[in-house]
Amino acid sequence: MPKVQVLNMQGEAVGEIELNDSIFGIQPNIHVLHSAVVSQLAGARRGTQSALLRGEVRGGGRKPWRQKGTGRARSGSTRSPLWRGGGVIFAPKPRKYGFKLPKKVRRLALHSALSSKVMEQQLIVLDVLSLGEAKTREAVKVLKALHVDKKAMIVMDDMDDAVLRSTRNLEGVKATDVAGMNVVDLLNHDILVMTKAAVTKTEEVFA
Repeated sequence: MPKVQVLNMQGEAVGEIELNDSIFGIQPNIHVLHSAVVSQLAGARRGTQSALLRGEVRGGGRKPWRQKGTGRARSGSTRSPLWRGGGVIFAPKPRKYGFKLPKKVRRLALHSALSSKVMEQQLIVLDVLSLGEAKTREAVKVLKALHVDKKAMIVMDDMDDAVLRSTRNLEGVKATDVAGMNVVDLLNHDILVMTKAAVTKTEEVFA
């Protein structure tokens, strides 16, 4: 089992924690990670693009000129896609781009993302994270003590309002709970900061 030092809010080592091999110690599956990222980003697309087909454009009800004898090409409507102001051939319509991955694949992707953080020594485990007041400077003080100067994701066992409000103005820092963890956020942030309670809950929920 991989072992990680447990730090306090002052950045001092106060112990060690053994991590579950099946969650934090597997060989990351790159293909599954890619599939999970594509699925999540596709699901986030709004898909609201829309254009009018020839039958939906206003006007064009009468034939602009007779079929024969004018010397011009035959035409049945001024709303043909060949005309300016006409409809669009194969017009895009609102649709959903998202697709679902099997539950085991989604779970394997999350395990791979967490394991990659451990392998690259980008996981910091805190014994507890408790801010006295919801102030940005309090969160900055903790991150400086942990030597976090890159994009960081803070994961707690349950959402703490003070931590959430203290970090929301910090660029590149995101705070969430165990239920809010996802592959895209884990890969987008260089450092993963988890409380000891969050690690325990992750092993209980995702084992």
